[in-house]
Amino acid sequence: MINKSRITNHKLRITNYKLQMKRLISAIQFLTILPIGKPGTFDKNMIVFFPVIGLILGMMLMIFDLAVSRLWTAPVAAVLDVIFLVILTGALHLDGLGDTADGLYGNRPKEKALVIMKDSRIGAMGLVAVVCGLAVKWGGVMSLDAHRSLLLFIIPAYARGGMLFGFRFLEYGRPDGGTGHAFFGETLKFSAFRALLIPVFVSFFAGRRGLWLNVVFFITTVLILWFYKKRMGCITGDMLGAMCEITESMLFLMVSIGGRL
Repeated sequence: MINKSRITNHKLRITNYKLQMKRLISAIQFLTILPIGKPGTFDKNMIVFFPVIGLILGMMLMIFDLAVSRLWTAPVAAVLDVIFLVILTGALHLDGLGDTADGLYGNRPKEKALVIMKDSRIGAMGLVAVVCGLAVKWGGVMSLDAHRSLLLFIIPAYARGGMLFGFRFLEYGRPDGGTGHAFFGETLKFSAFRALLIPVFVSFFAGRRGLWLNVVFFITTVLILWFYKKRMGCITGDMLGAMCEITESMLFLMVSIGGRL
């Protein structure tokens, strides 16, 4: 006799698997230009997979770096690594960094800053922020020595996982709609951070450098959230993108401190 409960449990597992795959594909489409899945797939719960997308990007970056490092010197390889990461992400977070810098520069009131950030045109401060961010990232990647491949693999995951803290601890600044509006319907549960434990676990294979990486990640995340809270009292899609870029650049820079870790 067929056990109906086993059949039901099997169907539930299949349904859950399909749901998780949909969220993963949705996250890939949202954060990268990788042609995976049917166009237009969107699930607001995709954010739990942001660290996983970072690991996918990191794996591709690591393999790409191993290839270009055999052909060019360290400075050139680092430039190509940074460009490769920009291409894979469609410059999504760089756009947010530029818009955030334009909006938050100076002592403009919150409403004015939000209007400026919504403008698709980039201003002087936005351009400066993007150039500086890319320069810092390039310098950090170029200076990586010990555990280079491992760090290239996990740092993009930290940067995208860091955005989860923005979702969790700050209110959305555009209640009337915006790129990130759908992600703020419910308070993010701490269980959503589980995927971030993967890069944290892997980081310990880098020894003291891995411990330093986690310290820098914690400090950078806290400072960004504190600044956003004090300056705006909220967060937007652009500010989340800026958070990702700033975190990624700072991690590459600080973890590349040579001979002192």
